[in-house]
Amino acid sequence: MVKRLLSFCFLFLLVAASYAQQKVTYNAADGLQVTADLYLGKPNSPIIILLHQAGSSRGEYRAIAPKLVNLGYSCLAVDLRSGGEENFVVNETAERAKEEKLSQNYLDAIPDILASIDYARALVRKPVILFGSSYSASLSLIIASESVKVGGVIACSPGEYFGDTTYVQSRIKLPKKNVFITGTQLEIPYIKRMVSSIPQANLVINGPGNFRGCHGAKTFWESSPESKDMWLALTLFFNRLPK
Repeated sequence: MVKRLLSFCFLFLLVAASYAQQKVTYNAADGLQVTADLYLGKPNSPIIILLHQAGSSRGEYRAIAPKLVNLGYSCLAVDLRSGGEENFVVNETAERAKEEKLSQNYLDAIPDILASIDYARALVRKPVILFGSSYSASLSLIIASESVKVGGVIACSPGEYFGDTTYVQSRIKLPKKNVFITGTQLEIPYIKRMVSSIPQANLVINGPGNFRGCHGAKTFWESSPESKDMWLALTLFFNRLPK
């Protein structure tokens, strides 16, 4: 009985360890301190950088990150300076930016993403995967087009959120990198036009099927009716990416 109990406790600790996270900080190029949650998987696992949507925080990925760890990745869930709160997790980077009277528009978050890429690359010398939600999905497509440090993109509900109706479309240059895109039923036709320059061989667009779909990364939350199909499609997509 005792032996069985010890075995159970050991297995529990192993599972708990896979869900463990630690809060980390690092500085963006302009000196703003960025807060993120680091979820470490197996040693030398590729790192997925998790980026939230407008008005949100790293808390958007509290249930998503552990599943990605179980799929063989480490994760860095970032508080961008343009955000607020999600799942009772306050966006600490946004709070600091407000205190320091820094601009907090969507495009102002780019230095935070670049700093996150450098932080992740210092941990594991492999190309990172950007996982963006809404406005940060659009920024992920733009940054991946410009950075050799990014090996792939998961973009949930990207759009032209920056004023110019072709701002993102004109900056997407991804001839070789694999891209996974989600969106609601209403968003998918528009998204397809926006990412039309990406070669079909490198592009997976996974809509919500018969459901209306949820905006952004929430499409992967268990509360979203399309989430099971989304996770299946994403798992298959990971086979395209180098480990």
